[in-house]
Amino acid sequence: IEAEVQRRRELIHQSVERKAIISQRYRRKHPEVYSLQDSFLAPDFLEIVRYCTSPGAGLHGLLRYVESFSDKRIYRLPVFTEEFCQALVDELENFEQSDMPKGRPNTMNNYGVLLNELGMDETFITPLREKYLRPITALLYPELGGACLDSHKAFVVKYSLHQDLDLSSHYDNAEVTLNVSLGKEFTEGSLYFGDFSQDPSPVPKYIEIEHVGAQGLLHRGGQIHGALPIASGERWNLIVWMRSSAVRNQLCPMCNKKPELVEAEGFGDGFTETLEGDGPETVNVCSLW
Repeated sequence: IEAEVQRRRELIHQSVERKAIISQRYRRKHPEVYSLQDSFLAPDFLEIVRYCTSPGAGLHGLLRYVESFSDKRIYRLPVFTEEFCQALVDELENFEQSDMPKGRPNTMNNYGVLLNELGMDETFITPLREKYLRPITALLYPELGGACLDSHKAFVVKYSLHQDLDLSSHYDNAEVTLNVSLGKEFTEGSLYFGDFSQDPSPVPKYIEIEHVGAQGLLHRGGQIHGALPIASGERWNLIVWMRSSAVRNQLCPMCNKKPELVEAEGFGDGFTETLEGDGPETVNVCSLW
């Protein structure tokens, strides 16, 4: 346990070092994909955002625009254009084939890219979360801080026959998760969803949901889920863990206790702490898990 705690403490500093090297040395193949543009977004997604930001918008009206699954509050919606997905995957493959240092997306996925290290946080993921996703999550997940999701961790995961095939059951370090299927060609590998992490049933009921290219699934971070093995091809998914400090400052979603904070760089794990006086807030990680 002590070794794992020390490893996690070092992750932040190692990530900062990798980001600096990538910024200085990596030659981007598609530099345009690093800054979010409306043209990257599906017209139907933009229509959903327009509705959510209109006077009188409500959950009942929003549900006309999205596909709902069972009673688990999982929703599918269009997000990007297929052309953008192809360009982004091509850029990620270019980075993958380079000699740049690379970090693991998380403790469960071995193959993929941390988008913060690639330099996409400030110019792509942050505006995506603040301008486009937050009006939607405000209506879908108000009790999870959907209206005040103020930080994130974004990464792309890759599945192929000779690398990661699947992903075992888990829940996310997030209040709300967006999972977008970017491509490429693959068979099987559906996602499955079970109980909410804090309300497990003796015999959990799982549902399977297939991937649809350029479309995303929104779900509660605490929803237990996983990915079934792919049978052929290669699959890339964009994952955005969105966090609300107003929610997690009260209760850490991972250790289920009042967080004891350790200062971190960047967004950390999305906790905030007001400094003495009029100083700015710092974003921290919970030291308990």
